[in-house]
Formats: sequence, C-alpha cells, structure tokens
Amino acid sequence: MGSAERGPVSDLALDIFDPAPVGVAVTRGPDHRLVYTNPAFQEIVGERRLGLPISEALCDLRQRDYFAMLDRVLETGEPVWLRGLPFEFEGQDRVGRERYFSISMSRISLRGGEPGVLLAALDVTGQADSPAIFDSLAEERHRFLQRYQSLLQVETQVVWAMAPLGQVAEPSPGWERLTGQSWEEYRGEGWLRAVHPEDLGSIRKTLRQAGQLNRWDHVFRLKAAGDGYRHVRSRAVPVIERGTVVEWVGTCTDIEQDWTEARRTKLLEQAAAATTDIAGLDEVLEMLTNVIVPSVLDGCGIYLVPESETRPALPLVAERFVSIVRKDLRPAPQPGTVTFDPGSGFVEAVTTRRPVHRTFPAGEPTPGLAPPGAEEWFRKAGANSVALVPVIVDGAVAAVLDAVICGSREPISTSDVELLGRMLNHAHAHLSNAMRFQRTQRVALALQNCLLPDPPEVPGMEITARYRPSATAVEIGGDWYDSFLLPDGATILTIGDVAGHDLAAAVTMSQLRNMLRGLAMDRREPPGDILRRLNIATEALYGDGTASCVLARLSGPFDGRWQLDYSVAGHPPPLLVTRDGKGHFLRGGRNPILGVGDGQPRTSAIAALPPGSTLLLYTDGLVELPGEHLDKGLGRLRRHAASLAHAPLDVFSDQLLIRMPLAKKDDIAMISVRLPEI
Repeated sequence: MGSAERGPVSDLALDIFDPAPVGVAVTRGPDHRLVYTNPAFQEIVGERRLGLPISEALCDLRQRDYFAMLDRVLETGEPVWLRGLPFEFEGQDRVGRERYFSISMSRISLRGGEPGVLLAALDVTGQADSPAIFDSLAEERHRFLQRYQSLLQVETQVVWAMAPLGQVAEPSPGWERLTGQSWEEYRGEGWLRAVHPEDLGSIRKTLRQAGQLNRWDHVFRLKAAGDGYRHVRSRAVPVIERGTVVEWVGTCTDIEQDWTEARRTKLLEQAAAATTDIAGLDEVLEMLTNVIVPSVLDGCGIYLVPESETRPALPLVAERFVSIVRKDLRPAPQPGTVTFDPGSGFVEAVTTRRPVHRTFPAGEPTPGLAPPGAEEWFRKAGANSVALVPVIVDGAVAAVLDAVICGSREPISTSDVELLGRMLNHAHAHLSNAMRFQRTQRVALALQNCLLPDPPEVPGMEITARYRPSATAVEIGGDWYDSFLLPDGATILTIGDVAGHDLAAAVTMSQLRNMLRGLAMDRREPPGDILRRLNIATEALYGDGTASCVLARLSGPFDGRWQLDYSVAGHPPPLLVTRDGKGHFLRGGRNPILGVGDGQPRTSAIAALPPGSTLLLYTDGLVELPGEHLDKGLGRLRRHAASLAHAPLDVFSDQLLIRMPLAKKDDIAMISVRLPEI
C-alpha cells in the first residue's frame, strides 16, 4: 500500500491511487508538501518522508529545476506535460544509470478546498527519443483514469463521465442507485430532470464557466430514489489529451447531513449575533425574524401573548408584533391586535407549550391555523405548511412564532421546527432581558405620565404635549413639560431637562417643575427674573445638579397678535412656524443652565406671534444625534415642522416624532401651541 498523511486530505482517500500503473505523488499548498506517494512512485524514487516540501523530500534529485514547474501549475491551474526528462539521484543504487520519465502535473482540490498538485510519472528509459512515447503515455494515462473510475465506483460516491460537460456519456451505477433513474432516463441532459427546479439556473451557469476554470464544483439539490431532495456536491475535471479536452470526469457526493449541520450552525450563530447587545424587545424579535426569513421560511410572524399567572383568558387576545415575508410574497399581514378562538392552533400552542405543526394543500390551510386577518395572505401566497412555536421566557409563554412555507417548496419539516425552537432558545437570555426591560419601562413610563400634567384648556387656543421615553434606558428620566394659566389670563409654557436618567433625576425634575409653578404664580415679572430665583433655589437645594429650561409667558391677543415673553436657560431655542409654512427659531433671552451663575441676573426676550402660527418647545432628544452638530438637527426640525404648518396640532406633534431620526438614548418631551386665526 502507498503512504499518506494520517486522515484523508481530499474528499476521497488517496490510497485509491495505490494500484495505479504509473507513479503518483500528491503535494499540498504553496510550499508543495508531499502528502502521498503510491507504490509505483516509491519504486521510482524510493521511500520518502511525507510532510516535507517536495524539494526537501527529494533533495537528492540532481535536476532540481523541475520543482519550479509545480509553482506554475498551482498558480495557473493549467496542467503541464514533460516528455522524456532525465532523472538522476545522488547516493543511491541508481547512480551511474540515468533514467528518463514523462511527467504530468495537474492542480487538484484537497479537503477544505486547499489546492494541491497531482504528479503522474511513467518510466520511458530507452525510449526517450521515440515520438510514440507520447502516445504510449496517453494510453497509459487513459487506462489509469479508467481504473481510477472503476475504483471510485465501489466508494459511496457517484462517478460519471460527460462529453461535453453537461452531457452524460457513460452509464453510472452510482447515479442509478442514488436517483433511481435508468440509463435511458439520465443519459445526455436527462440527469437534469432529477435536479431541483430552483437549482437548474445556477447549474447551467456554472457549467458554462467550468471550461474557463478547468474544473466544476457545485452544490445542488437532487431528487433521491424513494426520498425527497437531498443536497449533493458534484466535482469534475477535464480529461485532456494532446491539448484537447476529450471528456469530463466527476463525482457526486451526498452531503445532506453535512449541509444540514452547517446550515443549522450558521443560523444559530446568526441568531446569536443578531440579538447581541440589543435591549428593545421590538429590535430583538425583528432581528430574529430577519434571520429566519428567507433562510428557513417564506413568512414569519411573532405574536406577543399577554402576561398571565394562570391559564390565559379565552378567547385569547395577542398582538401581532412583527410580520416579515419574502419579497415576492409581500405585503405581509399588518401588525395589530388579533383575537384567537379557543379551538385555534395558536391557543393550542400556548396552552400545551408545544409546537403545532401542520401540512396541507397549497393555499388551503386547515381551519384554525391561519391567524385572523392573515387568511387571505395564506391563500394568495399558497401556504402549504405552518408551525406555531411557543416562545417560553422565564417559564411562561411570552410569544408565539408563526412559521409558514409556501408554493412548491418542501413543507416545513420536523427538523425545521426543531431548528426554530433552538434558535429561539439560543436567544432566550436576550428575550428574557428584553421582556423584563419592557415590563420595567412600562412601569417607569406610567410613573412619568403621572408626574407630567395635561395641558390646560384655553379658549381659541390648542395645546398638545408629547413624551417619549428613551428606548434603551429602563428608568425614567428628567425631561418635563408644563403649561398652566396665570390669574391674569396669560398662559405659562415651560419645558426642561434635568441631567441624568434615574429616579433622582425624576424626583429633581418634579420638584423643579413645582417650584417653577409657585415662582411664576408669586408675582408678575419677566421670565428671566423667575429663572434667576429658580436658579438660586437649584444651587441651594441640589448642589452640583444642573438643568436646562425654557420659560415662556403667552398673552394677548393685542391688535391681532400674541406676545411671547420668554427666557432660555441652556436649552434648545423655541421654534415658531407661521401659517405660510415658514419656520424660524427664537434665539433671544439666552442664559446659562440652571445650577450655575450664583444668582446673577438673567435676560428675557419678547416675540410677536402672528395668528395661526405654531409654537414648539422641545428637549434635546428630538434634535441631537451622536457625532452630529446640533445645528444640523435644528435645521432638520425646522424643515419638517414648516412642512406641517397646516396639519392638525396632534398630527403635527406625532409626525415630528415619526420623521425626525432619533438616537433612542434620550427622552423626548414636546409641547406645541397653535394660535387661533383671526
């Protein structure tokens, strides 16, 4: 038997070359390490140590310039034929008798895709000058390939010959065993009828490219005899005689198990990567579904299940939180509240805490499987199978994954359902954190809303307020707004931001807001004077604490216009949008933030507001993005607000939150005022 490195270095065991009638050696990598020699090669050169570069393993070969040919073959991929070359070795019995060999060198692909070189050597000593030697070597090589092919047929692989590539030229018992096709069925291009229809395009494309690459290596799905489609890998190289390709010889190997494991590992890794460092539940679930569709499924929805310490109430009301489908199957069912009947598959998955898996004719789902509102999509998309997989977080069913396969694709398999469960389990820690974050944030938001008052009702004037918490901070922050009426009929508008995102910031915010209310009611004076007194209290009561603030007093109308007296303490400037769609910032009355200044005087400014105009006060979370200059955010806000000049005030406020890119790391507070038209 020949020698080879421990373990296979290619997809075939190299010892199949042992019976070859010509000397065979295989090298690996750019340094041409010798990994195999067959007995015929050892007869030529003697026993050689494997694992060394061939130039070292054959260091006694006097014609050392031959080794340079290996670099050329490895780099270009073009085979080399060398006729009647002298070979003489030092320090061996062969000294004194020069021998001649004809050599072929061809690039091959070893295990893992690493390149190597296969050398075949034929002793032609005494015939080196004969032109018939080339023909003799071709005949020997042809017989060697025929024997090599025969040896391969007893392996677990399929071996085939094509002439030209794409046209099966000889019967292949292995192909018949794998596919169940007869020779009459797969000869020529008949073999393509066993290929999955979705893979035919890529096969034809790579076959066209194979002539330029001098190899074919492609993975596709093949209809197996008595079974469904399986992934196979087909590899082929050209057989070249006298510079002409006379045929292609290749193998076809069943790699379904390896492909499935590789796919499973890749998807689990993608699921883990997609959910890393994400706190928001919406982002976690959306990233997961983007991994699953279209890698595994045609469509996927996630439904949030209401928290319940006992069995869920029936009928069960859930929220379709995320819904993603393949591009050609859009639009997907829209998010929203969905009610499930007691006998539905969804309720079964929640109550049993086990997946519900069903297959059915395309476009005809079993009653109770298609979620309400998605029945039409199931029909039009040709859904052929559904899996409802419960998402169990901290011992409770927190959500249900609705998985769908459509059309002529293979229905969801049991292994697919198991994979989906593993993907969800793999993200359990992130889902658990996200669910706890959402619960805590709901409590914090409820507390924040209790601390922030509703705007007053002022005849002829509209006032709306909005508060949006940070998407990444669990605790409430220090943003606030307020609006109330003074005894003289004027309207106070104020907005501010206490530094910090914790309970202390929220408490300070509430106390400053209440103090500001008292100071504004105490006497009628310019807003700057009121902020001076508030600043004294801030420094005395809160030490190093700081806050920004805008205080504005709106009165009128006077001759058809309203008057705004305002003062700004380190806060973004108020924005005024007139009814003709023009916007500008009120940049007067600028002062340092609260908490600094030791009671120094603070300035105020006065602005005239025309009828029908809109005044907006806001916190910096609306305009600040990391790494971006504040002026860019202010300009963006001005443009969007101006375009909404004629929108109802509620729409004006909501659209600003939708259109403005938000960093999600800061709270946002807004208060908007729409003055009546005269």
